[in-house]
Amino acid sequence: MTTAPAVVGVIGGGRMGAGIAQSFAVAGASVTVVESGAEAAAAALDRIATGLKRAADRDRLSEPTEQVLARVSTVWSVDGLPAHADLVVEAAPEDAALKARLLAAAEQAVSEKTVLASNTSSLSVTELACVLTRPGRFLGMHFFNPVPASELVEIVVAPQTDTGTVRAALDWTHGLGKKDVVVKDSPGFASSRLGVALGLEAIRMVEEGVAEPEAIDDAMRLGYKHPMGPLRLTDLVGLDVRLAIAEHLHATLGERFAPPRLLREKVARGELGRKTGRGFYTWQ
Repeated sequence: MTTAPAVVGVIGGGRMGAGIAQSFAVAGASVTVVESGAEAAAAALDRIATGLKRAADRDRLSEPTEQVLARVSTVWSVDGLPAHADLVVEAAPEDAALKARLLAAAEQAVSEKTVLASNTSSLSVTELACVLTRPGRFLGMHFFNPVPASELVEIVVAPQTDTGTVRAALDWTHGLGKKDVVVKDSPGFASSRLGVALGLEAIRMVEEGVAEPEAIDDAMRLGYKHPMGPLRLTDLVGLDVRLAIAEHLHATLGERFAPPRLLREKVARGELGRKTGRGFYTWQ
């Protein structure tokens, strides 16, 4: 029988981190979220509470919202992570130096039995492992947005990762009621590499005047049965996030991942998608 870990740490309480924390808390884990300062920590708890209320409104919670939220606490520093945590998931922005620094600090704060994971969607898990003294206890656990509703966790295995660490991550993924895909560490893994390739080509089509965003999205949604089109998905992920991933893949895999001019222009204007109210679509 698969179960969620009993004690979990999540580094970062933004949209992804809050969703990861919510998912583990719903599965019964005691969750500690790391955010820098009282205001950021309170905002993280608000995101989790909002997510739980949404789940309750849709009859997707088996216990009261307050009872689940009581299993979530916040600390202001990685040093405050519970030493006995079974799992710590780093969910910081896609900045390799930042992630490496947080993971190295987390390793010092927890026991040698704790599994560390990064929620990176494109950065090298192998390179992140190099900053750790116990790289065998580290791997990628790439969750998808919105985390509570998404079925998938992409398990990214570096050459240093122990088989026992992979087994534990798979058990915990199934304990969340989610499904896994296991991939070897490579630029963009499987999901980001394919998803970004489709998204960038859709952006080029808008840039070239081939069709309006809604028409391109409808072509993929109705013709290929995608749950949503690549441009609406880009708005949900965030155009700045898509640009950062594209730049990384461009540097590692070549010109086919070169970010389109339109993407750079929209990010420069602050049109980042749903989080700013405007991207390829206008959001209320």
